Amino acid sequence: MHDTVIRGGTIVDGTGKPAFTGDVALEGGRIAQVGGKAGPGRREIQADGLLVTPGWVDAHTHYDGQATWDPVLAPSSWHGVTTILFGNCGVGFAPVRQTHHEELIGLMEAVEEIPGIALAEGLKWNWESFPEFLDALDSMQRTIDVAAQVPHHPLRVYVMGQRAIDLEAATADDIATMRRLTAEGLKAGAFGFTTSRTNSHKTLTGGMVPSRYSEVDELLGIGRALGDVGHGAFGMNSDFDIEESELAWMTQLGKETGRPVWFLLTDRPTDDERWRRLMEGVKSARAQGAMVTAQVAGRPVGVLLGADTALNPFSIRPSYQALLKLPIAERMRRLQDPAVRAEILADRPSEALVGRLSQFRQHIVRRWHRMFKLGDPPDYEPPASESIAAIAEREGRTPDEVAYDYMAADPANLIFFPVTGYNVDNHDVIHSMLTDDATVLGLGDGGAHCSSILDAGVPTWMLTHWARDRHRGARLPLEFVVKRQTSETAEFFGFHDRGVLAPGKKADVNLLDYEGLRLHKPEVWYDLPAGGRRLMQRVEGYKATFVSGVPVFENGEHTGALPGRLVRAGRI
Repeated sequence: MHDTVIRGGTIVDGTGKPAFTGDVALEGGRIAQVGGKAGPGRREIQADGLLVTPGWVDAHTHYDGQATWDPVLAPSSWHGVTTILFGNCGVGFAPVRQTHHEELIGLMEAVEEIPGIALAEGLKWNWESFPEFLDALDSMQRTIDVAAQVPHHPLRVYVMGQRAIDLEAATADDIATMRRLTAEGLKAGAFGFTTSRTNSHKTLTGGMVPSRYSEVDELLGIGRALGDVGHGAFGMNSDFDIEESELAWMTQLGKETGRPVWFLLTDRPTDDERWRRLMEGVKSARAQGAMVTAQVAGRPVGVLLGADTALNPFSIRPSYQALLKLPIAERMRRLQDPAVRAEILADRPSEALVGRLSQFRQHIVRRWHRMFKLGDPPDYEPPASESIAAIAEREGRTPDEVAYDYMAADPANLIFFPVTGYNVDNHDVIHSMLTDDATVLGLGDGGAHCSSILDAGVPTWMLTHWARDRHRGARLPLEFVVKRQTSETAEFFGFHDRGVLAPGKKADVNLLDYEGLRLHKPEVWYDLPAGGRRLMQRVEGYKATFVSGVPVFENGEHTGALPGRLVRAGRI
């Protein structure tokens, strides 16, 4: 007898083949049968009219700290994600010496906007080496599976100390040590190595992060550890200062090691054609035998602006700064004071405050035509006619006035400000990236940008927007969308036991009401350690999510089950 039988559902198995109707049987944490009529189960679920899919494999998250204290890992787990991978963008918490705890917290707070007070209270620091960090993760019960990559920033600081923070070049001995420690992390179960070479990543004081100017010999030296061990992917966020040379060393690394090399790619507001040039570079690298891949986002990377978020068009004005220290109720009262309104609207952005922002957030001072009121349900593909600039023109007001009055009316009022991926007012460029077989889906950033960006719900949104609801351009087949975030991400990063509904595969399964799927508007919560703030997004339509055959969510409620574990590369 099977443990669970899901009967008569519409099966989208993650391979991309057409949906079909049948039973899915789960037994002993594995999938026992897919399709046809299964035998009896100890529990049987009637799934007529419901969709049955693999659990989502989210390869770009930043739960590095949260995974050490939070067993549930919402909102990702709310949205059917059953496996998360963190250690992205070169940030993380291992390896680390005790003297550098505060530096790593500061880097994570600056780069990924995870409140430092929450990290300081939540992190137990019961590790030093990367293998010890994995052991600490392994000791915890949790709802969904987690996995990690070796991040460059802590590695560099661990090996080089203050020289890394001062952006000095690594010596040959430094590089050899970083290569050895990366191999050590990979052998312990890391799924790869990541770094950052972008001006978008800054320290709390506005300086550059430790790996920003790492030289090619350092990157190649560390990356060769992947070839030494024989598994793992090399990932990077880069500005491609010199595109040809950046692509050249990535191609060299891919050819030498035989391992995948990936970088983050979005349509940037400063260069309409950059993404096309880099995709041509990817194809050239592949033609030379290097598995270079662009990791792309499913929608524009959008900052959420409001009175109770980390950033808004007025928080970079000196007259607004004092309000940031007030409780939100008092802040709202002050914002609605006509005298305060007049003072803030008459003020100008501070160059010093703008300078601390990442490069594309600095466009907040002038891109009113790319700011939009975010409704409920939220529209992430709004037309130009609904921008703050367009509303202001229609109403005979300034964009400042429109934005201010909307924000000041209610702390729940959010403005959607796509900082990348929205050079034109539609998703056609993203559609082109998503349908290119030289890309992999990612950039959801679950756990990061706690009070400015919330894309952890993208796995759900891929279904609701791209497969079901999009009306301003071409949609994508449901089977394609499911494959993009199950078997494709699983296989690329080495999760070979999941991502497909097939006998013998891990029983990570979503059962959902496809037509009833609904994303709610993001909301602000203060539930991180030390009362840290984060954005959360509720969802309707998930009837059940199974991890290793155990139901962890049913009808949107956590069952209390904790079957999740640390996944170690090379051991699955």
